[in-house]
Amino acid sequence: MFEGRFTGRSAVITGGASGAGRATGRRLVKEGGRVCLWDVNAEALERARAEIGATHAVMVDVSDPDAVATAARQSHAALRGIDLLLCSAAITGVSAPVMDFPVDNWQRVMDINLNGVFYCCKAITPYMIERGYGRIVNLASIAGKEGNPNLSAYSAAKAGVIGLTKSLGKELATAGVLVNAVAPATFNTPLLEQLPEKFIEFMRSKIPMARFAEVDEIVSLLCWLLSEECSFSTGAVFDLSGGRATY
Repeated sequence: MFEGRFTGRSAVITGGASGAGRATGRRLVKEGGRVCLWDVNAEALERARAEIGATHAVMVDVSDPDAVATAARQSHAALRGIDLLLCSAAITGVSAPVMDFPVDNWQRVMDINLNGVFYCCKAITPYMIERGYGRIVNLASIAGKEGNPNLSAYSAAKAGVIGLTKSLGKELATAGVLVNAVAPATFNTPLLEQLPEKFIEFMRSKIPMARFAEVDEIVSLLCWLLSEECSFSTGAVFDLSGGRATY
């Protein structure tokens, strides 16, 4: 813990009702930050807001660009500015070979995992540019670099997040706004509940450290990238894979 590291800073966190989003929000609040949680699950969102002491919470589906733009305006007003953005909202989609993959599920995964990140960055970066300061972290995945069999939509969407991050990082490199991505291997999160046990064991077997990451291990890296301590990295992808990443 770094006391006061985020004093005076305001953050929006998508997927903030659970997993890495909620855990990061808790850490930011403990280190002095003001936090607005975004999530599509109203009940879980309110529980998370109360549990971590978030300043504000907005129920929003990040796959809806108009809803995202409205949520950004509301959050900007409630927080009196937005300095930090963590995009962690995601779904895994079904587990199936490409030839059997349902088209509607492919589209839904893309809408949330990739388009949603684009909509959030598009809506919030103008506020950061106006202030001359910002930190954006997009939660990608090792699947976006290596591809996971039977999770083609998830893998493709996360690869897109990496490409988007690199492009936006270059665009904003002189604006005081740094944009980075984190590509973890599987970590203990509610997303695992969407996958069959056989597939979970397969993913564990790919990690040389023979275990999944804990959420707090992800949070430590996310918070550094969201802080002023990160000052010369942008458009970068940070692996957190227990040795799985090969490039």
